[in-house]
Amino acid sequence: MLGANDGIVSTASLIVGVAAASAATSDVLIAGVAGLVAGAMSMAAGEYVSVSSQSDTEQADLARERAELAGQPESELEELTRIYIERGVQADLASQVADQLMAKDALGAHARDELGISEVTTARPIQAALTSAATFAVGAAMPLVMVLLMPRPYLGAGVSIASLIFLALLGAIGARTGGANVTRATLRVTFWGALAMALTAGIGAIFGAVA
Repeated sequence: MLGANDGIVSTASLIVGVAAASAATSDVLIAGVAGLVAGAMSMAAGEYVSVSSQSDTEQADLARERAELAGQPESELEELTRIYIERGVQADLASQVADQLMAKDALGAHARDELGISEVTTARPIQAALTSAATFAVGAAMPLVMVLLMPRPYLGAGVSIASLIFLALLGAIGARTGGANVTRATLRVTFWGALAMALTAGIGAIFGAVA
């Protein structure tokens, strides 16, 4: 949802700003497509770098844990036992559980219960990058479609209204999915989207008048 919202806001703002500068529809469309590509690549690159850093940290933690298990297995067993006791397991049972898990997969047990790393939560840079790029592109495509459908005199207003509707729908869906307040989430995302488009429209109008 966040990537799609970013795609709508940034691309719609760019389109509205260029349209306010009295540019032709073809120029507006080119600017919108360029914004989509640049934004998607920026999202992908940023997400890849961020998640890669997280992955590097995870790998360093696992390497340190692997060395500790090889050098002091008894201490690591006690550490795992304490973790289970702190979570409410009785001491004898915690010791048995830790002993059995260590015998089966010591590194996996410590990665999951001590470091919070599992197969589900492990960092995947390429997957994260592709997902961010795709969601941004989907959101950015929405105002671009409106450029093709709207007559030039109503281009700026049409894209703005349609984009605010898209933002409101996504905000409502995201809030309902997450169990948050739908009205508050919808108003928040539409307000900031409207503000962004209003600012770029004003800048486009100023430069259009100067030109």
